[in-house]
Amino acid sequence: MQGTGNDFVVLDETRALLNLTAADYKRLGDRHFGVGADQILSVRSASTPDVDFDYVIHNNDGGEVEHCGNGARCFVRFVRGLGLTDKTTIKVRTQNRVLTLTENADGQVTVDMGAPIFAAPQIPYVAPLAKMKLDWDYVVSMGNPHAVCLVNSVEATPVLTRGPMIQANNAFPQGVNVGFMQIVNRAEIKLRVYERGAGETLACGTGACAAVVAGIQLGLLGSTVLVQTHGGELTISWDASTPNASVRMTGPATTVYQGTIEL
Repeated sequence: MQGTGNDFVVLDETRALLNLTAADYKRLGDRHFGVGADQILSVRSASTPDVDFDYVIHNNDGGEVEHCGNGARCFVRFVRGLGLTDKTTIKVRTQNRVLTLTENADGQVTVDMGAPIFAAPQIPYVAPLAKMKLDWDYVVSMGNPHAVCLVNSVEATPVLTRGPMIQANNAFPQGVNVGFMQIVNRAEIKLRVYERGAGETLACGTGACAAVVAGIQLGLLGSTVLVQTHGGELTISWDASTPNASVRMTGPATTVYQGTIEL
């Protein structure tokens, strides 16, 4: 499946766990020797009665991660398409939060991404000394850590070199997704994201949310923003004036093909 070009292998593990290893996930994500994907998404039966499903995410390097917004949109289209639920709104449990996913009548999907996290220990983020010049402008978590960089042009920015350099900084003990944001106006931005364990992707849902939250906190953006990525457009809304307000993301999710592979 793909959501604004961010592509996924989605696995139905509701009948039984597949018990895949990190090497298995890495092979599935390999674009030359496997299927090819930015992340591998596992749909699992609910572990608690307050949710409909569990949602487990692995990067194409085999490592498990906390959150994937574009994947969440694909998740709800997947479970409805397979007849695993007839609900248009479902709740899913990720590694560290519960998400509410809604398939709209027009086929777009809205995800309640939860509230952004600003507390450094929870991101986690170890702030460098105040006198140090930072390579990023804002740090926030959307269930996974993001460093947001303001740039004059996303196309002129050396994302493939600057992204890994920031990721290597020991200010981020669990790594970080690096977003490069060009502000078009108060209601529109352009964005490129260099993700942990995946490199630059065509879009990043949590990255789009993190960028808009950063822009609002810096006084540069309004409460609803159109995010242009190389893979398509996302609409992000957040009311910063309401305590613990959730970030809402709306965008497409599409099934590309179904198949089988022997591991």
